[in-house]
Parts: sequence; C-alpha cells; structure tokens
Amino acid sequence: MSVFFTANQANDALPDVIKKFEYILATKNDVKKIEKELQLSMSTTNSFEEYVVLKKQLNSAITKFYQAIEILESTGVMIKSIEQCLLDFPSKRFNDEVCLCWKHGETEIKFWHEKDSGFMGRKPIEVDDESLI
Repeated sequence: MSVFFTANQANDALPDVIKKFEYILATKNDVKKIEKELQLSMSTTNSFEEYVVLKKQLNSAITKFYQAIEILESTGVMIKSIEQCLLDFPSKRFNDEVCLCWKHGETEIKFWHEKDSGFMGRKPIEVDDESLI
C-alpha cells in the first residue's frame, strides 16, 4: 500500500527525513573514503592483513548505507537522486498521483510535480491549494 502525503504532513515529516537523508549522505562519504583507502593500500603495500581490515570496513559501510536508504524509504518518501539530493513525497492532486518534491537545502516543501515530469516540471504549491490531498 502506498503512502500519500499532504503538503502539511510532508512538511511535518521533513525535519526527521532531512536527518535520515543527511545520514545517508554521510554513510555514502564513508564508503567513498574507505574505497580510496583500499585502492591506495592495494597500490602501496603488500599487506594482506591491512587489505582484509579495510575490506571489512568497506563492507560494513556499504551495509550501513543501504540500511539507511531502506529506513528512509520505509517512511514512504522516495529517493529520486542521492547525487542531486532530491526526494519525493507521494501525494495526490485531485485523483492523480503526483509528487511533492524537496531538494537538499530547502527548509520546507514548496513544490510538486507530476509523476513523470520530475524536478524540471516543478510547480509551486499554492498556499490555499486544496487540490493536493
């Protein structure tokens, strides 16, 4: 069953969603850092023990990254792009499924778009827009 958010519900959930998303970004950075360390280790040392330790750290970081994604998406929020820092909150406008959209750095959800138009099709949510559930 899909979760649909009103603009108010999405904005109420946003502080917690932002924390979860920022944790995803942090774990992604951890993965990248360990990957670089692992590559450097492979090219500069012959220590199998160091490789094994770094490989275990990488596996753990990747697991945390995917678990963090699952935790966020279990709220009903969809990650559209980690690289572009875009999230969508499923909603309805009249009887059509749409998305309330948020980009990292925004303090509230002010835009929506049709399911197939994405970020480039963003439209402002009107203050009195009762067409969104």
